[in-house]
Amino acid sequence: MYLFKNGIRIMKTKIIVVGFLFFIIAGIYAGEVLRVVEPYESKRALTASDRIDRIITKGLEQRNIIPANKCSDQVFLRRAFVDVIGTLPTSKEANRFYRDPNPDKRSALINHLLNRDEFADYWSLKWGDILRVKAEFPINLWPNGVQAYHRWIRESIRTNKPYDRFARELLTSSGSNFRTPPVNFYRAIQDHEPSSIARAVALSFMGSRIDKWQEDRQCGMAAFFSRIAYKNTAEWKEEIVYPDPAPAQAFKTVFPDGSEVWIKDDEDPRMVFAEWLISGKNPWFARNAVNRIWSWLMGRGIVHEPDDIRPDNPPAHPELLSFLEKELVESGYNLKHIYRIILISQTYQLSSIPQSNHPEAEALFAFYPVRRLDAEVLIDALDGITGARENYYSEIPEPFTYIPQTKRTIALADGSITSDFLEKFGRPTRDTGLESERNNQPTDTQRLYLLNSAEILKQIDTSWQLRALFKKGAGKNNSMIINRIYLGVLSRFPTKEEMIVAEKYFSTKGLKPVDAAKDLTWALINTKEFLYRH
Repeated sequence: MYLFKNGIRIMKTKIIVVGFLFFIIAGIYAGEVLRVVEPYESKRALTASDRIDRIITKGLEQRNIIPANKCSDQVFLRRAFVDVIGTLPTSKEANRFYRDPNPDKRSALINHLLNRDEFADYWSLKWGDILRVKAEFPINLWPNGVQAYHRWIRESIRTNKPYDRFARELLTSSGSNFRTPPVNFYRAIQDHEPSSIARAVALSFMGSRIDKWQEDRQCGMAAFFSRIAYKNTAEWKEEIVYPDPAPAQAFKTVFPDGSEVWIKDDEDPRMVFAEWLISGKNPWFARNAVNRIWSWLMGRGIVHEPDDIRPDNPPAHPELLSFLEKELVESGYNLKHIYRIILISQTYQLSSIPQSNHPEAEALFAFYPVRRLDAEVLIDALDGITGARENYYSEIPEPFTYIPQTKRTIALADGSITSDFLEKFGRPTRDTGLESERNNQPTDTQRLYLLNSAEILKQIDTSWQLRALFKKGAGKNNSMIINRIYLGVLSRFPTKEEMIVAEKYFSTKGLKPVDAAKDLTWALINTKEFLYRH
C-alpha cells in the first residue's frame, strides 16, 4: 500500500482523497482558519456578567467593535485544558464533559483543572522560563541546584503560596544553593554584579526593563543588591549566597518610584527593597503579576509586551488592570483567584472567530487569539496520541541529567535538558527571562517535519493506542474509530461533513481500515485546529 523514499511515506493510491481530508478538516498552514460556526461557536448569547466583561464590553462599545460569539463547549474544553494544565483532555474526559447537563459545568471544569497536579507542572514550566531555571551555560545553576530550585517553585505553585511571600523568599533568602532553593534566584544570573541582579529583579517582579529607566533610578535599584556575597564550599558545585558581613557604611538610595531611603550600616538592603516591593501600595508588583497571567491566558498582556511595563506603554484597558491589581491584593496575593476570575469570564470564553475587522479588535480582546501550542505542550500532545516517548539530552553532559522517557515534557525542571523537537519548535533558552525568548511562530521547517518526518510517521505506524482502538472496531465499526480519533486528536466529535469524507476514505478499495485510521490521525495532527490554541 505504501512506498517509503527518503523517510517519507508516499501513498500509491487515493492520495487525492487524503488531500481532500486535509482541506475539509481544518486546512493545512496555507489559508485562513475555517470560518464555520459549527462546531466552533455556541448559540448561547454573550452576557457581560462580571466586572471583567463589563469593562471589556464598555471599551469595545466605545470603539464600535463587535465581540466574537461565545465559543462552543468543544472549543472551551480543549482551550481550558491546554491553557490551564498544558495537557489535552482524554477521550473519556471529553465525553464526560459533553454529556454533563450542568449549566455551570465550565466553572466546575476550571475549578477541577486548577487543582490538578498538571497545573503545578505547567506553571512551574512558565515560571522556570522567567526565573531562568537552567543547569548549564550561561546560567550554571548545576543539576543539583536546578532540581532543588524547581521543586521549590513547583511546591509553591501546588500549595498556592501567596505571591508576596513567594517573591519575598526569593529576594531575601541566604544559604546553600542545594539546601536553600530560593537563593538560586541570585545564581541564575549571568554575572553577580549588582546592576545585573537589579535588572533581573525588575524584569521578574516589576515587568520592567531597567535599561529604559533614568540613570539615577538604575543606580538606586542596583544599590539594594550591593551587599550580596558568594562563596564556595568543599561540596562539588555548592555555593553559599549571603549578606556580606564586611563593615559597611550607611548609605542613601532611591526606590524605583523616586522615594529615598537610608540603608543602615548593618542592614541587608534586600530586606528593605522586598518590603517596599510587596507593599499593596506599590504600583508595579501586583500589576506585573496580573498582567503576566492575563497574557499567558489571553495571548497578550493588558500592557503589551507583558514584561515591558513603562509610562509610555499604556494598558489597553486601564480600568481592567486596576481591577485585577486590586483583586490580587485583597485576596491576599492569591494567584489562583486571578486565574479563576479570568477563566470564568465571558471574555476568556469568546470564540477565536472575529466578528470585527477593526484594527484594535485583538488588542482590546474582542476575540480569543489563535496561537500555536508551546513546544512542550505540542510534543506531549503528540506523544499522548501516539503513545511514543521523547528522547531528551543535554548539550553539556553533567551527572544526574538522565531523564526517563516516561517524564512529561511540561514537567522537565532543567532548561538545559532538551530534544530535537523542542529545539525545532521554539522552546526558550532561559538565558534572559524575557517572554520573547519563547518563539511560537510557525516555520517551514516545522511544517515539513510534521508532514514528512519519518519519525512522526513511525510513531503513528507503531502506536499501540491506535492498534488498541482498531481492535475495538475490527474493521466493522468505522464510525466509532473515526469518532475516537477525532476525540483523541481534536477533543471533539467530527461534523457530519467530516464523517462523510472520513467514512468514504475508510471504504477505499484496497485500503486496510487500520491504515485509514493512521492516515486520518496523520491528517488531523497537521491541521491548524490541532497545532494551535483557538
